[in-house]
Amino acid sequence: MPIKNRFAQMHAEITGWRRHLHQYPELMFDVHETAKFVEEKLRSFGITDITTGIGQTGVVAVIEGREGGSGRSIGLRADMDALPIEEDTGLEYASKNAGKMHACGHDGHTAILLGAAQYLAETRNFDGRVVLIFQPAEEGGGGGLEMCRDGLMERWSIDEVYGLHNMPGAEVGSFHIREGALLAATDEFDITITGKGGHAAAPHEAVDPNLAAAHVVVALQAIASRNVDPLAQVVVSVCVIRSENEAHNIIPHRVVLRGTVRTLDGAVRDLAQQRLEEIVDLTARAHGCAAETLYHRGYPVTVNDADNTRFAADAAEAVTPGVDRATPPIMAGEDFAYMLEERPGAYIMLGNGDGATVHHPKYNFNDDAIPAGCSWFAEVVERRLPLA
Repeated sequence: MPIKNRFAQMHAEITGWRRHLHQYPELMFDVHETAKFVEEKLRSFGITDITTGIGQTGVVAVIEGREGGSGRSIGLRADMDALPIEEDTGLEYASKNAGKMHACGHDGHTAILLGAAQYLAETRNFDGRVVLIFQPAEEGGGGGLEMCRDGLMERWSIDEVYGLHNMPGAEVGSFHIREGALLAATDEFDITITGKGGHAAAPHEAVDPNLAAAHVVVALQAIASRNVDPLAQVVVSVCVIRSENEAHNIIPHRVVLRGTVRTLDGAVRDLAQQRLEEIVDLTARAHGCAAETLYHRGYPVTVNDADNTRFAADAAEAVTPGVDRATPPIMAGEDFAYMLEERPGAYIMLGNGDGATVHHPKYNFNDDAIPAGCSWFAEVVERRLPLA
C-alpha cells in the first residue's frame, strides 16, 4: 500500500509539531521541554502507559494491539536532541534558542514517530505491543546506550527494534538501506606532542614539536593507504592542530592534535587504533619529541540484521516503490547501534531532498518526507505483528 491516507490527512498537523520542536531545540540530555511535549502528545492520543526519565530524559510509551496473542513487542525509536549550532536559515520557525539548532533532523524524526503513534493508537491494527522510544543525546552523548543501561530492552520485553534517519540529497520520501554495516564506529583521539620550546631564529637549540606534528599528520594517512585492505573503509582525520602560543617567532613546547577515526568493521577498528598509537609514538621519537595518545572508543558500528533488513525494505517498498536495498555505507555514526547490539533490527534512511546537508547552519528537515516516514513505521508494525 502507498502512503496511508491517515497520514496525508494528518500531514499539516504533524508538520506543525515538527516546526514547534524546531523552534525550541535542546542539547544532549537536557531535552526536558522536548520530552514534556512528547509526553503531552502521547497522552492526547489516549496512550497512558508512558514512562519518563529512561536514559536520564528519554520517554518510553506502550501501545497494546487489538490482539495480544502473539506476545511480541516491537520497538520504534526516534532521537530528540539538537546541535550546538547557530541557525542560518531565515525560516519563520527558526530556532529561538541561541546557539542551538535542529541541524540533523531529529525534530522531524520525533514528529514522524509521534504521527505513527497517533495512527497506531487509533487503529491498533496489530497483534502484540509497540514500544515507542524517544531518545535523548544521540549527538555525542550516547543516549541510546544510557537507555539500554536502564533496561530498555528487558523492561519492555522488546524483541526487535527499528529506526530511521533523514538523508539529504536523496529523493524526498525515498528509502535507502543495506544489510550489515550501514554506519561507522566513531572513535576520537587526543595527541599531545612535547618537545623543547625556543626562539624561531635558533631552531637548533629547540626540539620543534610542530615539525613532529606535521609528520604525524602525514604519516597517519598510511593507515588507510598501506595498513588496511583497500576494500575495507577507514577514515583517519586530524581536525585540530593547536600549539600553546600564537607568536610568529616562538617554537612551542607542546602541540595538541585532535581528530576522529571511522571504521565499519571491528578488526579494522582495532588495527586502526593500534597503528595510530604506534605511528604517533615512533614519529614523535624520530623527531626528538615525546607523545601521549588518548584514544576514545565512541559509538560502535551500526549493523543491520539481515532478516530484519529485508523485512524493513519490504515494508518501505509497500510505501514507496523502488527502495535502494544496497545503499553504500555512510561513515557518519549513530548510537542506535547500541540498541542493535542488544536486539535484532534495522535502521533505514529516508530521502530529504535537495538542500544543505546535516550539521550545517542552513539545514532544514523536509516536511514533505513526513507521510512516508510515518507510513513506514506503521507498515513495519502491521506487517510484523499481523492480526490473526
